[in-house]
Amino acid sequence: MEKFIIEGGFPLSGTVTPSGNKNAALPLLAACLLTDEPVTLRNLPAIGDIATMGELLSDVGVSVEILDPHTWRVHAREIRTSSLNPQLSGRIRGSITLAGPMLARTGVVHLPRSGGDVIGRRRVDTHFLALSALGADVDTDGAFRLHGKRLYGSDILLDEASVTATENAVMAATLASGTTIIRNAACEPHVQDLCHMLCRIGAQIEGIGSNVLIIHGVERLGGGEYTIGSDHTEVGSYIALAAATGGGLLIKNAVPEHLRMVSLVFERLGVRFEARGDDVFVPAEQSLTIVPDIGGAIPSIKNAPWPGFPADLMSIAIVLASQSRGIVLIHEKMFESRLYFVDKLIAMGARIILCDPHRCVVQGPSPLHGDEVESPDIRAGMALLMAALCAEGQSVIRNIGQIDRGYERVEDKLRQLGAKIQRVCT
Repeated sequence: MEKFIIEGGFPLSGTVTPSGNKNAALPLLAACLLTDEPVTLRNLPAIGDIATMGELLSDVGVSVEILDPHTWRVHAREIRTSSLNPQLSGRIRGSITLAGPMLARTGVVHLPRSGGDVIGRRRVDTHFLALSALGADVDTDGAFRLHGKRLYGSDILLDEASVTATENAVMAATLASGTTIIRNAACEPHVQDLCHMLCRIGAQIEGIGSNVLIIHGVERLGGGEYTIGSDHTEVGSYIALAAATGGGLLIKNAVPEHLRMVSLVFERLGVRFEARGDDVFVPAEQSLTIVPDIGGAIPSIKNAPWPGFPADLMSIAIVLASQSRGIVLIHEKMFESRLYFVDKLIAMGARIILCDPHRCVVQGPSPLHGDEVESPDIRAGMALLMAALCAEGQSVIRNIGQIDRGYERVEDKLRQLGAKIQRVCT
């Protein structure tokens, strides 16, 4: 087991470059199963979840050649088995994105239950309703078994705008016979990345970036290369880190067009940043004053499907609110257990009232003090790390493997910005 030891109270300043988007990299790796030609993916984040997906691909017979830590050549010349390894699948939520491409390529897939963060029930019904609409037979008995020797285009209305269900449906539809229309599709940047990559290797997809996708099925896909975009969640995390610690920060290759809603929400918490071409600059000494709604009403921050405020930044927003002057209601609408980590923030001195599994009220600014805490999941882990960097005194964060699943070399990047942090084996 490893842990972080952090000495808080130092402003983070300098220049940082975010890694590739984890939530794009996982389905892009899965999409390589759709073709028997090699696909080279660049700007892959060198994190635990990506390594596990590589193991899953290798386990079913796919050649995975690591050209450098961020560039892989994936060649699914043949798929040796239709059954995914349950131990590997249980490590990551992203294993479910293999369902669509394996079904399209082989006509059958046996899918164990996927793993990932424990943040409440994460329904998978939408995935299988969409694949059923394309002609698959789905059996569930602990694991999931899908059969569909021939898939056919269909007009599908997703019962929720699920990111991974959209990705599974898109991947399966690329090799289906005829045209598929996916309505109420998710349109997050990582979904867009997947669609652009598929088009690069021969898919025909219209409506990318909207909630209606039209996929014209093709007989086969070819090979090619694709560069994954920067992770907007990591960018948002570093914006908040700089603001909360009082430092000034330049974030390279930040893709500012993906940060418009983040900008609106962070402005409500007294944080401003500016686009400089492809980069983002966060000025030092932000006001950190919560802006009330019209009439002086207490404002609220709610997450929502894209282009709403990203669910993966809610934990970060809570810590940022604890350092901003005023009161704000945080409404986590998408995951029923994501707010339970706030008891750890309260122990560090944050003034937070947990109203129910989905809402909490935050009053700031709260002087935080160091504590020993455990990272429950990727995003809460990063939020606790942010709190530790704001706090006076020393903090210890255990179970940092959770943070490593989503953030590459986080302590190295933070040290370059002036943080006092070290990784210790226990």
